[in-house]
Parts: sequence; structure tokens; C-alpha cells
Amino acid sequence: MAKTIMIQGTMSNAGKSLICAGLCRIFRQDGYKVAPFKSQNMALNSFITEEGLEMGRAQVVQAEAAGIVPQVQMNPILLKPTNDMGSQVIVNGEVQKNMSAREYFAYKKQLIPDIKKAFRQLDEAYDIIVIEGAGRPAEINLKEDDIVNMGMAKMAKAPVLLVGDIDRGGVFAQLLGTLMLLDEDEKEMVKGLIINKFRGDKTILDPGIDMLAERGGIPVVGVAPYLDVEIEDEDSLTERFYGQKECARVDIAVIRTPRISNFTDFMLLENLNGVSLRYVDHPSKLGSPDMIILPGTKNTMEDLRWMRQNGLEARVVRAASQGTAIWGICGGYQMLGDILSDPEGIEAGGTMKGMGLLPLETIFTKEKTRTRVDGRFLKVEGILAGLEGISFEGYEIHMGETRSSLPAMSEIKNCARKQEFSQRTRQSMDGVSLGNVYGTYIHGIFDREDVVTAVVRALAARKGIALDDLKAVDLKEFKERQYDLLADGLRRHLDMEKIYEILEGGI
Repeated sequence: MAKTIMIQGTMSNAGKSLICAGLCRIFRQDGYKVAPFKSQNMALNSFITEEGLEMGRAQVVQAEAAGIVPQVQMNPILLKPTNDMGSQVIVNGEVQKNMSAREYFAYKKQLIPDIKKAFRQLDEAYDIIVIEGAGRPAEINLKEDDIVNMGMAKMAKAPVLLVGDIDRGGVFAQLLGTLMLLDEDEKEMVKGLIINKFRGDKTILDPGIDMLAERGGIPVVGVAPYLDVEIEDEDSLTERFYGQKECARVDIAVIRTPRISNFTDFMLLENLNGVSLRYVDHPSKLGSPDMIILPGTKNTMEDLRWMRQNGLEARVVRAASQGTAIWGICGGYQMLGDILSDPEGIEAGGTMKGMGLLPLETIFTKEKTRTRVDGRFLKVEGILAGLEGISFEGYEIHMGETRSSLPAMSEIKNCARKQEFSQRTRQSMDGVSLGNVYGTYIHGIFDREDVVTAVVRALAARKGIALDDLKAVDLKEFKERQYDLLADGLRRHLDMEKIYEILEGGI
């Protein structure tokens, strides 16, 4: 039976996911078999396991930090928002249905057996389970039938570390206010407080730390600094959307739609010397990039409508006519076509015109494609013709079928361990290219060094630039270094002796 510890936050984006990943790495370094767990995740960044099942990206990162293969049991419930009022509900890696917030609130207690089963499977296989909460535990309106914060802590008999974000201000009020709003039995489960994202001289905080211990009755087990590590973000609260970057020798713009998903596809490009990768949400910010990427989205039709209304669609179409490379992934690929049809109301319902940059027709269906693939570029036109023959790997995760009269850009092979999870016979071809416009369903297509170097060299050559010093990192090795840096940073600033004491003591 595993020892458990749970990380909860005073607010969303307090740094729970990162601290969980760091603890997973530390426990692994210390010789333990450790696994992450989050009963319910709400995120648009998801992942397909080797079995062809869908789970939240945060637990994938934590599993990687723990040195283990991601399993859907680590995140049995995933909510993917489709609009401001509802989400697609995914249980044990498979789509159940779309639900409104109110409908899901009434339904969620039915999922407790699924949560307990998933947790029990991990409990039997690992020494330590690091559990992540969601949002904050003191939301009065969400406490009834809670399955992700204190309700989960009680199910797992897990002591809780409460994390507050000092970077956004009011950290002492965050921590004390949260404790005051907890029921007495819940407060007793909180065994330590963490102040996160601190910048500066820690001694300045000493009076506040003493006050927290006195008024809250719970020790502060660490003041974690703002760590400079490159680790995949979970959701739209990521800071990478808001940084202002100067255009480098090769400039790539990613259209940041309201329901952007799986922006983790661009991590390697973001860390390539000589390349600027910018997230753009308004025509005024687009500039004249060398390539425009339309990323994945949870609602293709609504996000295309948003682009149409704010003028970004017109700018993308104009850039394509001027020879700029345009690349669509998943929902972005669907947008590039002629027609989008949703007869069953899977997304927005009805039919709408696409951008008309590729001869495609997409029909949305209830059936969700989810599988890992290996692939190889076959026929690639225009600027990026040098991709032909290069191999890649990734995963498909989408609603809808796309048809085209053009020859396929790549051939793919289904790599899911359990073919029955693929739900239908897989096609062996994917994507198309026409002139300087490219589209694919494959997430992770830019995760291979030879793919990104071929793309960037081609974009540079079009400008008459030779990138002799271009060197992409090995993504797996890069991630491993970042997890080690994260663990080193947390070891220096958290009282690990006290955290181990809490872990051993339980509740």
C-alpha cells in the first residue's frame, strides 16, 4: 500500500502541477516508485496513452518526472471545455458526452467508483502517490460531493500541503483565508503550507511566515522561488502566451484561439536557436512571420468564427497568397478546408465555410479518433518539400473525418497497444499539402529534431539565410534536464525532511 501526499492550491495556477512534478522527481531520485494522480482535471492540453486512451497533460508531465509510462489511471476524469458553459466529459480515457456545468455537478458523484478503482490500481503498484488537487478547496459552491480536493484527500487518506502564489499578491490572505473556510476536519488534514513563486530575499518574509504559523497553526514547509525551468504547461493560464518576443532570423506565429489545445506541440520550436515563436491573438500582433501555425482547438467552428470576426482569418489568407508557409494541426487543419459540417451538433452545429486554402471537407461525428502513430512524410509541396522521407511520431485526437482529393502528405501506422481502443479501422494516410499550405491531424509532429531543423532551414533559405549553427535539442533529453533542475530547485527551498515526516505520518 502506497504512502500518499496531496498538493492543493489557494487558486488556479498557484503552481500545484509543477510542485507535484518536482516531488515526483525527488521521490524517484530518492529510490521510490512514485506515481502522480489527479481525480479530475480540466484542461485542453491532453495526451494519448500507449493504449489509445486520453488523459490530462499535467499528469503525463508528472509521470515523466517520476520516470514511468503515463497511464490513464493517473487521471480518470478529464473535462475539456467546449464553451463557457460546458465540457466534454472523458472517463477512463473515453468520451462519455458533452455536459453543461450544472449537469456535470449533479452527475460527478456517480464517478466516485471510477476514481476509487483507478486510485486503487496505483496504490497496489507504487510506493508513493503524489495527488494534485484542482482550483482551490475553499469554493463554497463546489464543496458538496467534492471529488478532487478535500473529498479526494479523505478518499485517499492523504495529508495535504497547501500552496499559495505570492507572485500575484496577497499570499498570506490566500493561505489564512483558505484555512478559515475549511471545515475543522478538513483543516486538520492540512499539514504544511508552501509559498510559491517568490522572487527576492527570503528573509523579508520571515515575519509573515511566523504570523502564518501562529494564526494558522500549520508550519510553512518551504518558500519556493520562481524557478526558471522549461516544462510543459497544462492550460490556457500559461505565461508563454503573454511574453513579448522580438522576431528572430526565423519568425513563427501561432494563432492563439480562445480554445487553443495542445500548444505543447511547439516546445521544440520554442527552444531552437535563431527561432522566435510567438502566440498571436490579434491581427495587429501578427506582423510578417515566416510561418503561421493554426494549432489544435476544442471547438474548430467557434474558433474559426472568432478568427473571422477579429480579422485574423483574412490576414492568414492574405499571408498564404503572398507565399508565407501556413501549417494547420488538427482543428487548425480542419479550418484550412472548404467546408465544415456538424450535422449532429458535436461542436457548434450547422455548416460553415472554411478558409478555402486546402480542398478539404470535414464532417464532425460523435466518434473520437485517439491513437498514437508513427509516420513518414511522402509528398510535400513548396517551401517545405525537404520534409519528404523524414519520419515522425505523435498522436491523433479529434472529432471528425476529413476528406480531400489531394494525395496524402504522409503515411502513418497506428501504434496503440490495444487496437480495440481505436474504435474504428485506421486510415494509413494523413494530411495534405498544396503549394505553401500544409495540414495534418498529428499532434507532436514537431517533436523530432530532424523535422524542426528541416522546417526552419527551409524557412531561412527562402529568405536567403543559411543557418549553419542550427542545432535542435533532443526533446526527451531536454525534458529530463528540466525535471532535474526542478527537483534541485525544490530540494533547496522546501523542507524535505519535514515533507517526508508528513508523508510517513499520514492522517
